[in-house]
Amino acid sequence: MLSRKIFETDFAEALQEELARQDMSIRDLADRAGIPAATLYKLTSGKADPRLSTVRRIVNVLEPREKSFIAVIAARFLLNEIDNRDLPIGEKRYHIRGYAADSLDECIIAAVRADKEGALGIICAPILAAIVEKIVDCPIAIMKPQQQTIIEAIETIAKRV
Repeated sequence: MLSRKIFETDFAEALQEELARQDMSIRDLADRAGIPAATLYKLTSGKADPRLSTVRRIVNVLEPREKSFIAVIAARFLLNEIDNRDLPIGEKRYHIRGYAADSLDECIIAAVRADKEGALGIICAPILAAIVEKIVDCPIAIMKPQQQTIIEAIETIAKRV
């Protein structure tokens, strides 16, 4: 991942490796990022240091973020039916990306990851929503269990006792 690697190694080296990994030329990157090829040649040779705006443009081309997805944080079995689906809502289509989590810690990590990856919003359990709202910048919605789901759970416990 280029955005992580540029802070761990030399920028020029990280950029060269990522271009090779994606089989992309400097000219292709220049065209797609709207950066003069001469600037990119200087950056890849180590003769210049990039400005933050230049790094952002490079990363946006080499690591494009999915711009229209809604994150759902839940147990894996709940995500099986909706994960990686596109749902029409009004005039737009939204991609649904599931984040499986089985503990409170995993839920918080999933929320931070979803926000970092560009989620438009996060759907989670009511017990988690108050915490998540404090740590992410996108809207939060809660999943409310249906009355029938609660009754089924009560019946399951009643059979076990």
